[in-house]
Amino acid sequence: MPPVIEVEHLQKRYGSFKAVKDVSFSVEQGEIFGILGPNGAGKTSTVECVQGLREPSSGSIRMLGIDAIGQRSQLRGRIGSQLQESALPDRMKVWEALDLFASFTTGGPDWKVLLEQWGLTEKAKTSFADLSGGQQQRLFIALALVNEPEVVFLDELTQGLDPGARRVAWDLIREIRARGATVVIVTHYMDEAEQLCDRLAVVSGGEIVATGRPQELIANSERGIKVRFSTQQQDLTWLESIDAVSAVSRHGDAVEVTGSGPVLALTASALVAHGIVPADLRALQPSLEDVYLDMIGSGEEADANGRVR
Repeated sequence: MPPVIEVEHLQKRYGSFKAVKDVSFSVEQGEIFGILGPNGAGKTSTVECVQGLREPSSGSIRMLGIDAIGQRSQLRGRIGSQLQESALPDRMKVWEALDLFASFTTGGPDWKVLLEQWGLTEKAKTSFADLSGGQQQRLFIALALVNEPEVVFLDELTQGLDPGARRVAWDLIREIRARGATVVIVTHYMDEAEQLCDRLAVVSGGEIVATGRPQELIANSERGIKVRFSTQQQDLTWLESIDAVSAVSRHGDAVEVTGSGPVLALTASALVAHGIVPADLRALQPSLEDVYLDMIGSGEEADANGRVR
């Protein structure tokens, strides 16, 4: 199947400032695709251009097989969005918000069903200002789904939530995908990106510096993966001939193999072929946060929740 979203050479300028320099990526059907990067990297500008909320300076965008720039009106009703700065009037009740949003579209699910599906039935008559942070996020998701979209954009959905509420939001995102939608999320959180996303695009300075599955980005990082095990066999020079291996060292019976990619699988296979089956074979790899900081530079730091700031 063709990609649900195809972005090629996207640029967005604000006066002389180029917020998005040259961004290209694609999103497949049924993916949770993450866009990860520090503040000011161009993540939100990119996603807003893709959604049609901002006019690109140059480049092309296709979504659901439609020119998302020249035929933008044809996508209305087929996408849902939760913006980074989402808010509603303090006195607006939950049911009023859903009823209002539902009035803008036809053919979507009954908003009363969404109340139940997203755990808001008991809060239907509650004002927006009286909802907890987690309940507000549930409402924003329900509003994004009121038109039963095929593609859903979630920008910093879990920002400001406590760890428990963030985990609930993760379950909601997985539920959106389980119902058949393709999901694009923008996030600062390393654990969120690693737990939720099928693939990631890392954005820095208005450009994509890496794309791939979270574990793929980790496995291919310059830091390398270390495979450790114990054996009394002395001659292990043949391990150095494995393509994925860059170095082999040992201290007594303890052996450390450094490499990249599928180095664990290849090392294990080679050991078995030589009659060595160590009970303590294990891989030590860098975290996604380590790899991310290598990509965008050490000027970024992460807080205790794994959020880059």
